[in-house]
Amino acid sequence: MPIFQVIILAIVQGLAELLPVSSSAHVVVAEKLLGLDPSSPQMTLVLVMLHTGTMFAVIAYFWKQWKRSYFATADAFKRVLIRIVWATLLTGVIGEALVKVIEKTAFKGAPKAEIELLFGRLELVAPALAAAGLLILIAGLLEKRRMAAPVDHSADLRAGATVTMRQAGWIGAVQGLCLPFRGFSRSGATISTGMLAGATKERAERFSFALAVVLTPPVVLREGLRLMKATHVAAATGTPIDLHGTLVSALLGAVFAFLAGLVALKWLSSWLESGRWYLFGIYCLLASCVVLYLHFGPMHL
Repeated sequence: MPIFQVIILAIVQGLAELLPVSSSAHVVVAEKLLGLDPSSPQMTLVLVMLHTGTMFAVIAYFWKQWKRSYFATADAFKRVLIRIVWATLLTGVIGEALVKVIEKTAFKGAPKAEIELLFGRLELVAPALAAAGLLILIAGLLEKRRMAAPVDHSADLRAGATVTMRQAGWIGAVQGLCLPFRGFSRSGATISTGMLAGATKERAERFSFALAVVLTPPVVLREGLRLMKATHVAAATGTPIDLHGTLVSALLGAVFAFLAGLVALKWLSSWLESGRWYLFGIYCLLASCVVLYLHFGPMHL
């Protein structure tokens, strides 16, 4: 794979993964425009490395905040750990249940890999983008109203430096709904849900990305296992796959994804603090229209 294509994907992934605009939707479109096969083992390796790069960007950006709020005392760490476990448990249960329901109803009889590829179809990505955009827009507009009036944050104060158990539960549940659908922005949906549940935008953002760090390693591991399986199958059929050349490009891509991720996080925090969160919702709605045009228009991706 040419290095310039990897760099383009890394920048798209790094920006879109951490901004509330759905990285999967943008990466799917970018892959199609570049003529790449997202199901190929080489592409799987590249995406695994890009996800790893953005995860380290999150850790680097939020480490000081987490250290000050989550690791200040043993009690603070215990509070946030309980909430992360609770939210992640809900994410796993709801996400897995939703995948099973889809497999056994709408796509009954189709292999799982085929269903995963189906979710990358642009006519399905577009409505997911629109749904995320509406959620972000509602949360952002309500936040603007809230900024103009005094708010009772007594529940937040009782929770210490993190979200409440109720807020964590809602965030985890909505994160589970995001998992199967490409285009439904994880960060956009979880931060917006936290804000709608009454959490301050800073706490919703901090907690959302703490969940992302917890969620990323299992996702990377799953993709790594899929890559190993594809490599073994190819070797058994006499068509071995050489991933060494791709690995060098993928490592470079991880670096660019890390740098783009830091830029994205600074941008996101700035817009949250200045009450411009709703603008991401407008962008998602416009992006949904563009995706529909790309699919049904003259290019027909």
